[in-house]
Amino acid sequence: MSFLSRGTSQPQVSQEERKQQVMNEVRQQLGKSPLVLALSESIAHHFSHRTALANAQELINKMNEKCFEKCITKPGPSLSSSDEACITKCTERFLEAFNIVSKSYVTRVSKERESGGDLH
Repeated sequence: MSFLSRGTSQPQVSQEERKQQVMNEVRQQLGKSPLVLALSESIAHHFSHRTALANAQELINKMNEKCFEKCITKPGPSLSSSDEACITKCTERFLEAFNIVSKSYVTRVSKERESGGDLH
């Protein structure tokens, strides 16, 4: 199990790709009237926003879980200065790792779109 995963192996779909999938599904079901297209875009935007919020909440929950397990060896009524330092450092490293992975993913998706195919 990797540092950033919780054991699920579902393929990751970017928010923009999921937005386009939703919009295409709505278009196929309801036709192509301007009102329906505007409504489908609004729904897709709302879905994308809710997905982003859910992803952020999941990131925070994972970070809290991992850093608590690593740093708090003897839970008590207050945190020691070493606990606080460990949590701070753990949080910073977790977010740094997340940012590196996110940037790499965005770069790869961009390259795949530019080349029109898969990169292996």
